Amino acid sequence: MTDHVPLTQGIKYAGSKLKLLPYILELARKTEAKTILDGFSGSTRVSQAFAKSGYRVISNDIAVWSQVFSKCYLQNRRHGSEYTNLIRHLNNVLPKDGWFTEHYGGEQNGGSAIQADGLKRPWQIHNTRKLDGIRQEIDRLSLSPIERVVALSSLMLALDRVDNTIGHFVSYLSRWSSRSYKDLILEVPKIFVANRENIVLKDDIFEICNIDIDLAYFDPPYGSNNDKMPSSRVRYASYYHLWTTICLNDTPQLFGRARRRADTSDKVSSSVFEEFKRNQKTGRFIAVEALEKLIRSTSARWIILSYSSGGRGTAEEINQILSECGKIVDIVKVDYRRNVMAEMKWTHEWLADAESPNFEFLFLIDKHRLSH
Repeated sequence: MTDHVPLTQGIKYAGSKLKLLPYILELARKTEAKTILDGFSGSTRVSQAFAKSGYRVISNDIAVWSQVFSKCYLQNRRHGSEYTNLIRHLNNVLPKDGWFTEHYGGEQNGGSAIQADGLKRPWQIHNTRKLDGIRQEIDRLSLSPIERVVALSSLMLALDRVDNTIGHFVSYLSRWSSRSYKDLILEVPKIFVANRENIVLKDDIFEICNIDIDLAYFDPPYGSNNDKMPSSRVRYASYYHLWTTICLNDTPQLFGRARRRADTSDKVSSSVFEEFKRNQKTGRFIAVEALEKLIRSTSARWIILSYSSGGRGTAEEINQILSECGKIVDIVKVDYRRNVMAEMKWTHEWLADAESPNFEFLFLIDKHRLSH
């Protein structure tokens, strides 16, 4: 099955579906779809795989950095070699002491990433100085829209290769990672020439789920089923706040030990799908109600849904929602504890395994057919 999975590229991402791509594509092939909506595109690996597999893709995410990646990979019409001079020019830009170095660059300190102010840093200072120079140069150059997203994507991918994190920007490692000592070097992203009119959106999913598509792939952020999770829990917007700042270059107000953007605080930025509370009127979890609304509102006949057993909704609730909205045609079970992809499973057998926090499931739903 892996022979049919095209090469994709992306940053380290907590919700990455890289290992699920063979199964997502296999489910999509059963639908004979031609146009696919990736409703929560994130790192865009799924959108890339769909586009490279010949589908027309509508990629959507509210994160600006996800939009940049989507435009880079889905709307490019030139061969990668045509960007070589641009990337070479950016690599030759002189380092500068700027805003990113002030807030996110750290000295080596004998291997410790903890600085004089007691805070840790996501990059060593020799790389943030390069970041400051390159980011200013991207704004200075008269780049076309595609050249700009290629340059920004190249910069983010390069920074991801030399960071001092475990894959997100809400905390940093106490001792410098081995990769953080390396020099920041940009490379042309592994782009391809798009042969279809792919669309990139940055909209609320409920505003676009009724557009004309054959299949929708949904991987919403999951609200935790841990009842002890406080309301101040870190949201997805916070995990990748630095990519947002690099794309916007807007020197935002910062807060906290990780120096997060103020507009990614839990009181300002959150997704209804991450909500941990119950609806006081119905008694149901708000995140579960949002998922039901999404499934019912989607105009596509076919839906592929990713669901984590560690999410807020119980297996019984999810099963009921999907069964009332259509017919569950196929299910793929993923055992992350053993890093094993299970065989395709039919009907409701998945319920027996869904209480373990180590499983993720892929559902193929036919909305034109009901289970009862």
